[in-house]
Amino acid sequence: MSILQATCSFFRQPASFAPDYELSMSELAALDMCQKRAIFKPMTPEERQDLKQRCGGSWKLVLRFLLAGEACCRRERSQAIAGPGHSIAVTSNGVAYSFGSNSSGQLGHGTTEEEWRPRQIRSLQGIRIIQAAAGPGRTMLISDAGEVYAFGKDSFGEAEYGVQGTKTVTTPQLVESLKNIFVVQAAIGNFFTAVLSREGRVYTFSWGNDGKLGHQTEPNDVVPHPLLGALENIPVVQIAAGYCYLLALACQPSGMSVYSVGCGLGGKLGHGSRTDEKYPRLIEQFQLLNLQPMVVAAGAWHAAVVGRDGRVCTWGWGRYGCLGHGNEECESVPKVVDALSKVKAVHVATGDYTTFVVSDDGDVYSFGCGESASLGHNSDGDGQGNRHTNVLSPELVTSLKEVKERVVQISLTNSVYWNAHTFALTESGKLFAFGAGDKGQLGMELVNSQTERGNPEQVDVDLR
Repeated sequence: MSILQATCSFFRQPASFAPDYELSMSELAALDMCQKRAIFKPMTPEERQDLKQRCGGSWKLVLRFLLAGEACCRRERSQAIAGPGHSIAVTSNGVAYSFGSNSSGQLGHGTTEEEWRPRQIRSLQGIRIIQAAAGPGRTMLISDAGEVYAFGKDSFGEAEYGVQGTKTVTTPQLVESLKNIFVVQAAIGNFFTAVLSREGRVYTFSWGNDGKLGHQTEPNDVVPHPLLGALENIPVVQIAAGYCYLLALACQPSGMSVYSVGCGLGGKLGHGSRTDEKYPRLIEQFQLLNLQPMVVAAGAWHAAVVGRDGRVCTWGWGRYGCLGHGNEECESVPKVVDALSKVKAVHVATGDYTTFVVSDDGDVYSFGCGESASLGHNSDGDGQGNRHTNVLSPELVTSLKEVKERVVQISLTNSVYWNAHTFALTESGKLFAFGAGDKGQLGMELVNSQTERGNPEQVDVDLR
Protein backbone atom coordinates (compact mmCIF):
# COMPACT_ATOMS: atom_id res chain seq x y z
CA MET A 1 0.00 0.00 0.00
CA SER A 2 1.38 3.44 -0.96
CA ILE A 3 1.39 6.50 1.30
CA LEU A 4 -1.12 8.12 -1.09
CA GLN A 5 -3.52 5.21 -0.54
CA ALA A 6 -2.91 5.39 3.19
CA THR A 7 -3.71 9.11 3.20
CA CYS A 8 -6.95 8.58 1.28
CA SER A 9 -7.96 5.81 3.67
CA PHE A 10 -7.08 8.01 6.63
CA PHE A 11 -9.55 10.72 5.60
CA ARG A 12 -12.47 8.30 5.14
CA GLN A 13 -12.88 7.55 8.84
CA PRO A 14 -12.05 9.02 12.26
CA ALA A 15 -8.48 8.50 13.43
CA SER A 16 -7.89 6.27 16.44
CA PHE A 17 -5.55 8.70 18.20
CA ALA A 18 -5.37 12.31 19.36
CA PRO A 19 -4.20 14.87 16.79
CA ASP A 20 -0.50 15.69 16.61
CA TYR A 21 -0.21 19.15 15.09
CA GLU A 22 3.51 18.70 14.44
CA LEU A 23 2.92 15.89 11.94
CA SER A 24 2.19 16.36 8.25
CA MET A 25 -0.93 14.84 6.74
CA SER A 26 1.08 12.01 5.16
CA GLU A 27 2.80 11.29 8.48
CA LEU A 28 -0.56 11.22 10.28
CA ALA A 29 -1.92 8.83 7.65
CA ALA A 30 1.14 6.59 7.98
CA LEU A 31 0.80 6.51 11.78
CA ASP A 32 -2.88 5.62 11.41
CA MET A 33 -1.93 2.71 9.12
CA CYS A 34 0.82 1.58 11.50
CA GLN A 35 -1.75 1.33 14.30
CA LYS A 36 -3.70 -1.18 12.22
CA ARG A 37 -0.72 -3.57 12.04
CA ALA A 38 -0.84 -6.46 14.50
CA ILE A 39 2.74 -6.23 15.77
CA PHE A 40 2.49 -2.44 16.23
CA LYS A 41 -0.75 -2.38 18.24
CA PRO A 42 0.60 -3.77 21.54
CA MET A 43 3.70 -1.56 21.55
CA THR A 44 4.00 1.08 24.27
CA PRO A 45 4.45 4.75 23.26
CA GLU A 46 8.13 4.47 24.19
CA GLU A 47 8.57 1.32 22.09
CA ARG A 48 6.87 3.01 19.14
CA GLN A 49 9.16 6.01 19.35
CA ASP A 50 12.20 3.74 19.56
CA LEU A 51 11.04 1.91 16.43
CA LYS A 52 10.45 5.23 14.68
CA GLN A 53 14.01 6.34 15.38
CA ARG A 54 15.40 2.95 14.37
CA CYS A 55 13.57 3.15 11.03
CA GLY A 56 14.87 6.63 10.25
CA GLY A 57 12.67 9.06 12.22
CA SER A 58 9.49 8.89 10.13
CA TRP A 59 6.15 7.09 10.49
CA LYS A 60 6.20 6.58 6.73
CA LEU A 61 9.43 4.63 7.12
CA VAL A 62 7.92 2.64 10.00
CA LEU A 63 4.94 1.75 7.81
CA ARG A 64 7.24 0.65 5.00
CA PHE A 65 9.16 -1.52 7.48
CA LEU A 66 5.96 -3.17 8.78
CA LEU A 67 4.49 -3.77 5.32
CA ALA A 68 7.77 -5.19 3.99
CA GLY A 69 7.87 -7.73 6.81
CA GLU A 70 4.30 -8.82 6.21
CA ALA A 71 4.85 -9.17 2.46
CA CYS A 72 7.95 -11.37 2.56
CA CYS A 73 7.09 -13.60 5.54
CA ARG A 74 3.33 -14.30 5.18
CA ARG A 75 3.09 -13.14 8.77
CA GLU A 76 -0.39 -13.82 10.22
CA ARG A 77 -1.47 -15.58 7.03
CA SER A 78 -1.75 -19.28 6.27
CA GLN A 79 1.56 -21.02 5.58
CA ALA A 80 3.11 -24.45 5.15
CA ILE A 81 6.66 -25.51 6.01
CA ALA A 82 8.27 -28.52 4.31
CA GLY A 83 10.83 -29.39 6.93
CA PRO A 84 13.44 -32.18 6.93
CA GLY A 85 11.17 -35.23 7.16
CA HIS A 86 8.36 -33.44 8.94
CA SER A 87 5.94 -30.67 8.08
CA ILE A 88 4.08 -27.80 9.72
CA ALA A 89 0.92 -26.12 8.44
CA VAL A 90 -0.64 -23.01 9.97
CA THR A 91 -4.12 -21.69 9.19
CA SER A 92 -4.92 -18.00 8.72
CA ASN A 93 -6.47 -18.14 12.21
CA GLY A 94 -3.22 -19.36 13.73
CA VAL A 95 -4.06 -23.04 14.26
CA ALA A 96 -0.96 -25.25 13.86
CA TYR A 97 -0.88 -28.76 12.40
CA SER A 98 2.09 -31.13 12.11
CA PHE A 99 2.81 -34.44 10.40
CA GLY A 100 5.66 -36.68 9.27
CA SER A 101 8.77 -37.95 11.05
CA ASN A 102 8.63 -37.66 14.84
CA SER A 103 11.67 -39.49 16.23
CA SER A 104 12.57 -36.51 18.42
CA GLY A 105 9.05 -35.35 19.25
CA GLN A 106 9.28 -32.58 16.64
CA LEU A 107 5.55 -32.84 15.87
CA GLY A 108 4.62 -31.61 19.34
CA HIS A 109 1.93 -34.20 20.12
CA GLY A 110 3.54 -35.67 23.23
CA THR A 111 4.71 -38.82 21.42
CA THR A 112 7.48 -39.95 19.07
CA GLU A 113 5.15 -41.70 16.65
CA GLU A 114 4.95 -40.71 12.99
CA GLU A 115 1.83 -38.96 11.72
CA TRP A 116 0.72 -39.54 8.13
CA ARG A 117 -2.12 -37.02 8.22
CA PRO A 118 -2.15 -33.41 9.47
CA ARG A 119 -2.85 -33.40 13.19
CA GLN A 120 -3.62 -30.30 15.20
CA ILE A 121 -1.18 -29.49 18.01
CA ARG A 122 -3.77 -29.51 20.76
CA SER A 123 -1.60 -28.14 23.54
CA LEU A 124 -1.48 -24.81 21.65
CA GLN A 125 -5.26 -24.46 21.50
CA GLY A 126 -6.20 -20.83 22.16
CA ILE A 127 -2.75 -19.57 21.13
CA ARG A 128 -2.56 -17.92 17.72
CA ILE A 129 0.55 -18.97 15.77
CA ILE A 130 1.81 -16.48 13.17
CA GLN A 131 5.13 -18.04 12.08
CA ALA A 132 6.73 -21.49 11.96
CA ALA A 133 10.21 -22.88 11.35
CA ALA A 134 11.31 -26.50 10.98
CA GLY A 135 14.82 -27.90 11.14
CA PRO A 136 16.32 -31.37 11.44
CA GLY A 137 14.47 -32.96 14.37
CA ARG A 138 13.10 -29.72 15.80
CA THR A 139 10.35 -27.15 15.35
CA MET A 140 9.79 -23.56 16.45
CA LEU A 141 6.42 -21.79 16.47
CA ILE A 142 5.84 -18.08 17.14
CA SER A 143 2.64 -16.67 18.62
CA ASP A 144 1.00 -13.32 17.95
CA ALA A 145 2.24 -12.30 21.41
CA GLY A 146 5.85 -12.71 20.27
CA GLU A 147 6.39 -15.87 22.30
CA VAL A 148 8.43 -18.76 20.91
CA TYR A 149 7.53 -22.40 21.44
CA ALA A 150 10.14 -25.05 20.65
CA PHE A 151 9.98 -28.85 20.59
CA GLY A 152 11.96 -31.78 19.28
CA LYS A 153 15.70 -31.95 19.81
CA ASP A 154 16.74 -30.02 22.89
CA SER A 155 19.34 -27.99 21.05
CA PHE A 156 19.64 -24.79 19.00
CA GLY A 157 22.61 -25.97 16.92
CA GLU A 158 24.60 -28.87 15.47
CA ALA A 159 21.55 -30.53 13.97
CA GLU A 160 23.12 -33.78 12.80
CA TYR A 161 26.65 -33.93 14.17
CA GLY A 162 28.57 -32.75 17.22
CA VAL A 163 26.88 -31.65 20.39
CA GLN A 164 23.24 -32.64 20.71
CA GLY A 165 20.63 -31.80 23.27
CA THR A 166 20.50 -34.19 26.21
CA LYS A 167 16.79 -34.88 25.80
CA THR A 168 13.87 -34.60 23.44
CA VAL A 169 10.87 -32.36 24.02
CA THR A 170 7.63 -33.83 22.68
CA THR A 171 5.24 -30.94 23.44
CA PRO A 172 5.66 -27.20 22.74
CA GLN A 173 7.63 -25.44 25.44
CA LEU A 174 8.17 -21.71 25.84
CA VAL A 175 11.77 -20.68 25.16
CA GLU A 176 12.49 -18.93 28.44
CA SER A 177 15.62 -17.18 27.18
CA LEU A 178 13.48 -15.30 24.63
CA LYS A 179 10.75 -14.17 27.02
CA ASN A 180 12.00 -10.56 26.99
CA ILE A 181 12.18 -10.40 23.19
CA PHE A 182 9.04 -9.98 21.07
CA VAL A 183 9.87 -12.42 18.25
CA VAL A 184 8.21 -12.32 14.81
CA GLN A 185 10.30 -14.84 12.85
CA ALA A 186 12.68 -17.77 13.39
CA ALA A 187 15.12 -19.44 11.00
CA ILE A 188 16.85 -22.76 11.66
CA GLY A 189 20.20 -23.59 10.04
CA ASN A 190 22.25 -26.71 10.60
CA PHE A 191 24.66 -25.21 13.13
CA PHE A 192 22.62 -22.34 14.53
CA THR A 193 19.18 -20.83 15.05
CA ALA A 194 18.27 -17.19 14.48
CA VAL A 195 15.27 -15.12 15.54
CA LEU A 196 14.03 -11.70 14.48
CA SER A 197 12.40 -9.25 16.89
CA ARG A 198 9.50 -6.95 15.97
CA GLU A 199 11.93 -4.02 16.13
CA GLY A 200 14.04 -5.67 13.42
CA ARG A 201 16.89 -6.93 15.60
CA VAL A 202 18.52 -10.30 14.88
CA TYR A 203 19.56 -12.73 17.62
CA THR A 204 21.38 -16.04 17.17
CA PHE A 205 21.92 -19.18 19.21
CA SER A 206 24.94 -21.49 19.11
CA TRP A 207 27.38 -22.11 16.25
CA GLY A 208 30.37 -22.91 18.40
CA ASN A 209 33.05 -20.91 20.13
CA ASP A 210 35.10 -19.61 17.19
CA GLY A 211 33.09 -16.44 16.66
CA LYS A 212 31.51 -17.43 13.34
CA LEU A 213 28.58 -15.09 13.95
CA GLY A 214 30.54 -12.31 15.58
CA HIS A 215 30.31 -13.64 19.12
CA GLN A 216 31.64 -16.50 21.23
CA THR A 217 29.17 -19.23 22.17
CA GLU A 218 29.11 -22.85 23.14
CA PRO A 219 27.70 -25.32 20.59
CA ASN A 220 24.73 -26.09 22.87
CA ASP A 221 24.15 -22.50 23.99
CA VAL A 222 20.48 -21.72 24.70
CA VAL A 223 20.99 -17.98 25.27
CA PRO A 224 20.29 -15.65 22.33
CA HIS A 225 23.05 -13.24 21.36
CA PRO A 226 22.42 -10.07 19.34
CA LEU A 227 23.99 -10.15 15.90
CA LEU A 228 26.72 -7.54 16.12
CA GLY A 229 28.21 -5.37 13.41
CA ALA A 230 26.54 -3.51 10.56
CA LEU A 231 22.96 -4.52 11.44
CA GLU A 232 22.99 -3.35 15.05
CA ASN A 233 21.25 -0.10 14.11
CA ILE A 234 19.51 -1.14 10.88
CA PRO A 235 16.03 -2.71 11.05
CA VAL A 236 15.69 -6.16 9.45
CA VAL A 237 12.37 -7.39 8.01
CA GLN A 238 13.28 -10.99 7.12
CA ILE A 239 15.95 -13.56 7.94
CA ALA A 240 16.79 -16.76 6.05
CA ALA A 241 19.11 -19.54 7.23
CA GLY A 242 21.13 -21.86 5.02
CA TYR A 243 23.26 -24.78 6.10
CA CYS A 244 25.98 -22.59 7.60
CA TYR A 245 25.13 -18.98 6.76
CA LEU A 246 22.45 -16.36 7.37
CA LEU A 247 20.84 -13.74 5.11
CA ALA A 248 19.06 -10.63 6.40
CA LEU A 249 16.75 -8.37 4.40
CA ALA A 250 17.17 -4.86 5.81
CA CYS A 251 14.93 -1.81 5.47
CA GLN A 252 16.77 1.53 5.38
CA PRO A 253 15.65 5.05 4.41
CA SER A 254 17.64 4.62 1.20
CA GLY A 255 15.82 1.39 0.31
CA MET A 256 15.93 -2.36 0.85
CA SER A 257 19.23 -4.24 1.08
CA VAL A 258 20.61 -7.71 1.87
CA TYR A 259 23.36 -8.61 4.34
CA SER A 260 25.06 -11.99 4.74
CA VAL A 261 27.18 -13.63 7.42
CA GLY A 262 28.74 -17.06 7.99
CA CYS A 263 30.45 -19.60 5.76
CA GLY A 264 31.43 -18.30 2.32
CA LEU A 265 32.23 -21.55 0.52
CA GLY A 266 30.82 -21.58 -3.01
CA GLY A 267 30.34 -17.84 -3.00
CA LYS A 268 26.97 -18.10 -1.26
CA LEU A 269 27.52 -14.92 0.76
CA GLY A 270 27.39 -12.95 -2.49
CA HIS A 271 30.49 -10.76 -2.07
CA GLY A 272 32.55 -11.98 -5.04
CA SER A 273 34.73 -14.25 -2.91
CA ARG A 274 34.51 -17.50 -0.98
CA THR A 275 35.74 -16.23 2.35
CA ASP A 276 33.80 -16.42 5.61
CA GLU A 277 32.25 -13.34 7.20
CA LYS A 278 32.08 -13.12 10.99
CA TYR A 279 29.90 -10.02 10.89
CA PRO A 280 27.02 -9.12 8.57
CA ARG A 281 28.24 -7.58 5.33
CA LEU A 282 26.21 -5.68 2.74
CA ILE A 283 25.82 -7.46 -0.61
CA GLU A 284 26.67 -4.56 -2.91
CA GLN A 285 25.76 -6.23 -6.20
CA PHE A 286 22.09 -5.29 -5.93
CA GLN A 287 22.97 -1.60 -6.18
CA LEU A 288 24.95 -2.30 -9.36
CA LEU A 289 21.95 -4.21 -10.76
CA ASN A 290 19.60 -1.38 -9.73
CA LEU A 291 17.46 -3.99 -7.97
CA GLN A 292 15.44 -3.42 -4.79
CA PRO A 293 15.34 -6.78 -2.92
CA MET A 294 11.90 -7.64 -1.52
CA VAL A 295 12.19 -11.36 -0.62
CA VAL A 296 15.27 -13.43 0.29
CA ALA A 297 15.68 -17.22 0.36
CA ALA A 298 18.64 -19.19 1.70
CA GLY A 299 19.06 -22.70 0.37
CA ALA A 300 21.50 -25.11 1.93
CA TRP A 301 24.28 -23.96 -0.44
CA HIS A 302 22.77 -21.26 -2.64
CA ALA A 303 20.59 -18.19 -2.28
CA ALA A 304 17.97 -16.20 -4.18
CA VAL A 305 16.25 -12.83 -4.12
CA VAL A 306 13.13 -11.38 -5.75
CA GLY A 307 13.29 -7.69 -6.62
CA ARG A 308 10.51 -5.12 -6.52
CA ASP A 309 10.47 -5.18 -10.35
CA GLY A 310 9.98 -8.97 -10.39
CA ARG A 311 13.49 -9.94 -11.38
CA VAL A 312 15.07 -12.98 -9.72
CA CYS A 313 18.73 -13.21 -8.73
CA THR A 314 20.58 -16.35 -7.60
CA TRP A 315 24.11 -17.05 -6.38
CA GLY A 316 26.25 -19.64 -4.58
CA TRP A 317 26.86 -23.27 -5.48
CA GLY A 318 25.37 -24.03 -8.91
CA ARG A 319 25.27 -27.80 -8.65
CA TYR A 320 22.47 -29.55 -10.58
CA GLY A 321 21.50 -26.21 -12.15
CA CYS A 322 19.93 -24.81 -8.96
CA LEU A 323 20.86 -21.25 -9.96
CA GLY A 324 18.86 -21.46 -13.17
CA HIS A 325 21.59 -20.09 -15.45
CA GLY A 326 21.71 -23.13 -17.74
CA ASN A 327 24.87 -24.58 -16.20
CA GLU A 328 26.25 -25.92 -12.91
CA GLU A 329 28.78 -23.18 -12.26
CA CYS A 330 29.06 -21.27 -9.00
CA GLU A 331 28.26 -17.57 -8.84
CA SER A 332 29.91 -15.51 -6.11
CA VAL A 333 27.70 -12.44 -6.62
CA PRO A 334 23.95 -12.25 -7.32
CA LYS A 335 23.17 -12.81 -11.00
CA VAL A 336 19.83 -12.15 -12.70
CA VAL A 337 18.14 -15.32 -14.02
CA ASP A 338 17.79 -14.28 -17.66
CA ALA A 339 15.49 -17.19 -18.50
CA LEU A 340 12.84 -15.55 -16.28
CA SER A 341 13.09 -12.14 -17.97
CA LYS A 342 9.46 -12.30 -19.14
CA VAL A 343 8.18 -13.40 -15.73
CA LYS A 344 7.35 -11.01 -12.90
CA ALA A 345 8.22 -12.98 -9.77
CA VAL A 346 6.66 -12.33 -6.36
CA HIS A 347 8.02 -15.25 -4.32
CA VAL A 348 11.07 -17.52 -4.30
CA ALA A 349 11.93 -20.63 -2.27
CA THR A 350 15.20 -22.55 -2.09
CA GLY A 351 16.22 -25.94 -0.76
CA ASP A 352 19.13 -28.33 -1.09
CA TYR A 353 20.18 -27.47 -4.69
CA THR A 354 16.60 -26.69 -5.74
CA THR A 355 14.78 -23.42 -6.46
CA PHE A 356 11.13 -22.48 -7.02
CA VAL A 357 9.79 -19.15 -8.29
CA VAL A 358 6.16 -17.99 -8.16
CA SER A 359 5.00 -15.35 -10.63
CA ASP A 360 2.46 -12.59 -10.06
CA ASP A 361 -0.16 -14.59 -11.96
CA GLY A 362 0.36 -17.71 -9.82
CA ASP A 363 2.52 -19.72 -12.23
CA VAL A 364 5.33 -21.75 -10.67
CA TYR A 365 8.78 -22.42 -12.12
CA SER A 366 11.41 -24.79 -10.71
CA PHE A 367 14.98 -25.81 -11.43
CA GLY A 368 17.86 -27.72 -9.90
CA CYS A 369 18.15 -31.22 -8.42
CA GLY A 370 15.41 -33.62 -9.52
CA GLU A 371 15.83 -36.21 -6.77
CA SER A 372 12.67 -37.32 -4.93
CA ALA A 373 10.53 -35.85 -7.74
CA SER A 374 10.45 -32.64 -5.68
CA LEU A 375 10.62 -30.31 -8.72
CA GLY A 376 7.16 -31.36 -9.88
CA HIS A 377 8.15 -32.13 -13.48
CA ASN A 378 6.80 -35.24 -15.19
CA SER A 379 7.36 -36.19 -18.83
CA ASP A 380 4.22 -38.25 -19.42
CA GLY A 381 0.66 -38.53 -18.27
CA ASP A 382 1.05 -41.43 -15.85
CA GLY A 383 3.35 -39.44 -13.59
CA GLN A 384 6.11 -42.01 -13.94
CA GLY A 385 8.21 -40.21 -16.57
CA ASN A 386 11.71 -38.90 -16.14
CA ARG A 387 10.74 -36.89 -13.09
CA HIS A 388 14.14 -37.21 -11.40
CA THR A 389 15.99 -35.32 -14.14
CA ASN A 390 18.01 -32.29 -13.05
CA VAL A 391 16.77 -29.04 -14.56
CA LEU A 392 19.41 -26.40 -15.42
CA SER A 393 17.03 -23.60 -16.43
CA PRO A 394 13.62 -22.56 -15.07
CA GLU A 395 10.74 -24.70 -16.30
CA LEU A 396 7.04 -24.16 -15.75
CA VAL A 397 5.62 -26.69 -13.30
CA THR A 398 2.72 -27.77 -15.48
CA SER A 399 1.45 -30.23 -12.88
CA LEU A 400 0.62 -27.27 -10.62
CA LYS A 401 -0.99 -25.44 -13.51
CA GLU A 402 -3.40 -28.35 -13.83
CA VAL A 403 -4.79 -27.96 -10.31
CA LYS A 404 -6.38 -24.69 -11.50
CA GLU A 405 -5.56 -22.86 -8.28
CA ARG A 406 -3.50 -19.70 -7.88
CA VAL A 407 -0.30 -20.55 -5.98
CA VAL A 408 0.86 -17.95 -3.43
CA GLN A 409 3.59 -19.81 -1.50
CA ILE A 410 6.07 -22.61 -2.11
CA SER A 411 8.00 -24.38 0.63
CA LEU A 412 10.60 -27.08 0.09
CA THR A 413 12.96 -29.13 2.23
CA ASN A 414 16.17 -27.26 3.00
CA SER A 415 18.38 -30.04 4.38
CA VAL A 416 21.19 -32.14 2.95
CA TYR A 417 20.26 -35.18 5.04
CA TRP A 418 16.65 -35.74 3.95
CA ASN A 419 14.96 -36.51 0.67
CA ALA A 420 13.09 -33.38 -0.34
CA HIS A 421 9.38 -32.69 -0.52
CA THR A 422 7.52 -29.61 -1.68
CA PHE A 423 4.34 -27.76 -0.69
CA ALA A 424 2.31 -25.40 -2.86
CA LEU A 425 -0.20 -23.25 -0.99
CA THR A 426 -3.00 -21.65 -2.99
CA GLU A 427 -4.89 -18.40 -2.56
CA SER A 428 -7.99 -20.31 -1.42
CA GLY A 429 -6.09 -22.08 1.37
CA LYS A 430 -5.64 -25.43 -0.35
CA LEU A 431 -2.35 -27.24 0.16
CA PHE A 432 -0.77 -29.47 -2.49
CA ALA A 433 2.23 -31.74 -1.85
CA PHE A 434 4.72 -33.77 -3.89
CA GLY A 435 8.17 -35.30 -3.52
CA ALA A 436 9.42 -37.65 -0.79
CA GLY A 437 6.74 -39.02 1.53
CA ASP A 438 8.29 -42.04 3.23
CA LYS A 439 7.76 -40.64 6.74
CA GLY A 440 4.33 -39.14 6.23
CA GLN A 441 5.70 -35.65 5.55
CA LEU A 442 3.36 -35.19 2.57
CA GLY A 443 0.34 -35.50 4.84
CA MET A 444 -1.09 -38.47 2.96
CA GLU A 445 -0.84 -42.25 2.88
CA LEU A 446 1.24 -43.73 0.04
CA VAL A 447 0.21 -47.04 -1.51
CA ASN A 448 1.95 -49.96 -3.23
CA SER A 449 5.24 -49.39 -1.38
CA GLN A 450 5.59 -45.91 -2.85
CA THR A 451 8.06 -43.54 -1.19
CA GLU A 452 7.20 -40.38 -3.12
CA ARG A 453 4.56 -38.52 -5.10
CA GLY A 454 5.46 -37.21 -8.54
CA ASN A 455 2.33 -35.14 -9.09
CA PRO A 456 0.85 -32.59 -6.68
CA GLU A 457 -1.91 -34.04 -4.54
CA GLN A 458 -4.13 -32.08 -2.20
CA VAL A 459 -3.46 -32.47 1.53
CA ASP A 460 -6.50 -32.99 3.72
CA VAL A 461 -6.23 -29.73 5.64
CA ASP A 462 -8.01 -26.39 5.19
CA LEU A 463 -5.65 -23.48 5.81
CA ARG A 464 -8.13 -20.67 5.22
